[in-house]
Amino acid sequence: MRSIWSGCVCFISVLTAVSGALRFASYYGDHMVLHKAPERAVVWGYGTKTMTVVVSLSGLSSRNTYRSTVRDGVWRVTLDPVKAGGPYNVSAVESGGSDGKVMITDVMFGDVWLCGGQSNMVFTVHQIYNSSAEMALASKFPDVRLFQVAQRKSSVELIDLPGIAVRWSVPTPQLLRKYSAVCWLFGRYLYQTLQYPIGLVESCSGATPVEVWSSSRSLQKCGIPQAPKSYPHQNSVLWNAMIHPLLNMTITGAIWYQGERNRYYNRGKYNCTFPGMIDDWRMAFHQGSGGQTAPDFPFGFVQLCTYKHGNVPDGFPEIRWHQTAGFGYVPNKRMKRTFMAVALDLNDASSAWGAIHPRFKQDVAYRLTLGARTIAYGEKGISYQGPFPSSVHVNGTYLILTYDQNVFATPAKKTFEVCCTMEKVQCSSADIFWISAPMVPQDPSTVAVSLGGCAAEHVASLRYAWKDWPCGFKACPVYSADRVLPAPPFVLHLASWALTHKVDRVEQR
Repeated sequence: MRSIWSGCVCFISVLTAVSGALRFASYYGDHMVLHKAPERAVVWGYGTKTMTVVVSLSGLSSRNTYRSTVRDGVWRVTLDPVKAGGPYNVSAVESGGSDGKVMITDVMFGDVWLCGGQSNMVFTVHQIYNSSAEMALASKFPDVRLFQVAQRKSSVELIDLPGIAVRWSVPTPQLLRKYSAVCWLFGRYLYQTLQYPIGLVESCSGATPVEVWSSSRSLQKCGIPQAPKSYPHQNSVLWNAMIHPLLNMTITGAIWYQGERNRYYNRGKYNCTFPGMIDDWRMAFHQGSGGQTAPDFPFGFVQLCTYKHGNVPDGFPEIRWHQTAGFGYVPNKRMKRTFMAVALDLNDASSAWGAIHPRFKQDVAYRLTLGARTIAYGEKGISYQGPFPSSVHVNGTYLILTYDQNVFATPAKKTFEVCCTMEKVQCSSADIFWISAPMVPQDPSTVAVSLGGCAAEHVASLRYAWKDWPCGFKACPVYSADRVLPAPPFVLHLASWALTHKVDRVEQR
């Protein structure tokens, strides 16, 4: 079993293309998934300089050929659009050169999703709740194909992967023992909806901050210095070795589970570095694939779960807020075509891998899938977001909070808080002026929050679930009406002192 905190500590020099044997790039292989129509898949590899490589795609009673001249030791072709399905064979030969031929077989066309992050994305199927039953399902999903990038780092951007942990494979129980649970479950749930091949590329490493997954240009935009640091705080080293080599790949989208490491490291910058990383990945994959990967490809992420009981100032609430660029929800004006799985109610105090690694990844993946079906695939009529406030106003000794949808609410004594101060300023997380504000349900979309003895004119801010561990397992006070999706945490600064605060929730898809 892989350690969820593992990572390679050696530096790897830049990989340069050299003349030599004809071959595909490292992450092409038997059983792989290439992107389906209407996008076009990129296929590339290495060969003898100045030679012409002829690439053939054969299968389903058809055969197409493509030609590329080897330049600086590299050849590359972009296939015509291929509808979902298979299997196909992809072969390459050097025209007029050696008689050698390379081929990959059992290639399927479908959607390709990249799975990134730190230890909770590394967390394997073997480690989750009810793992035996999940692994036993592997044989029922032969068209969900798996690939796993080896954990490596580099001081420079590489053009190909320095290591592969799992080559493209059809799922088996043995393979799932060492494969990301969130990645696998997300792909399996998607397949059950889409009914065509899904390719999953896992590229993650435990105990890593967002800075190591970000390019230097992205970090510079957020004012992150490039000063040398010891691993895992060496900027860009996993971007260089584990993401940059994949840029030629045509992908559908990405999912992400990370942030725990940043609760103590550049926490105040996370509302810049995380959205900035998404922007940069989108630009880089779009350019690397020759425009085949969408410039705004859908990006889903998991809002942090829990770690410690009590009102511990450990940065979890702030990171959750920063994950949304300070909006509290996604998609939003800053983070378009994103979707989020709220997970603060999936706590697991008895996890053998520590409470910071909850075992209930099925719920996480299911919530991500709801977002993907809406944002990535445009499916209508799906509830994929938990309730978020649309307005708040005063009514005597209560704040009446109206949500943007009908809710299932239960009374709560401490989950809501108001900041009570005579100073007309925004309250910070560390202020001593926060007091508990008991909540009771009202109408289908409203709740009443007691001012707790604070005079209405002194209520500066309202916040919800602003603790590391704000509620019990699937027992937060506010959910969607179907009781599936928890409301995300929020903080509202009640400007104008009229105690009327409108929140515009603009859908950006």
